[in-house]
Amino acid sequence: MIRPFKPSDLDELMLIWLKTNCEAHHYIAKSYWESNFENVKELLPQATIMVAENKQTHKIEGFIGTMATFIAGIFVDNASQSNGIGKLLLDSAKAHSSELLLEVYQKNTKAIAFYQREDFVITAEKHDEDTNEAALVMKWTKTKD
Repeated sequence: MIRPFKPSDLDELMLIWLKTNCEAHHYIAKSYWESNFENVKELLPQATIMVAENKQTHKIEGFIGTMATFIAGIFVDNASQSNGIGKLLLDSAKAHSSELLLEVYQKNTKAIAFYQREDFVITAEKHDEDTNEAALVMKWTKTKD
């Protein structure tokens, strides 16, 4: 079930954020993510957040954060990955926009492949000063039926 964020979700979302960032971005020091934890926790509620919650267990399995047409991130708990949750979250964002943009680390090939399957195209390459990593800018545009 995809539903809007509730303030009571914040601690659980932040645990998913930290764990998935550390595992998906193993090429970036864990200390980078840990040092940004409190800042992200403060900023997260300013984004539009949609949460994937398991109907039976009521456990949060993932979330997507958007700011206008920019996807700040899709995070799916590792135990729930490859079950279509990321696609459901992305589809919820697509339903409310005619275009979406995001940035993804070039080394995160699994995420790049996912976004390309979802009709995102690479529009630019950039350098992330904070992590010293190459990143790709990707864009999705709604097709006319």
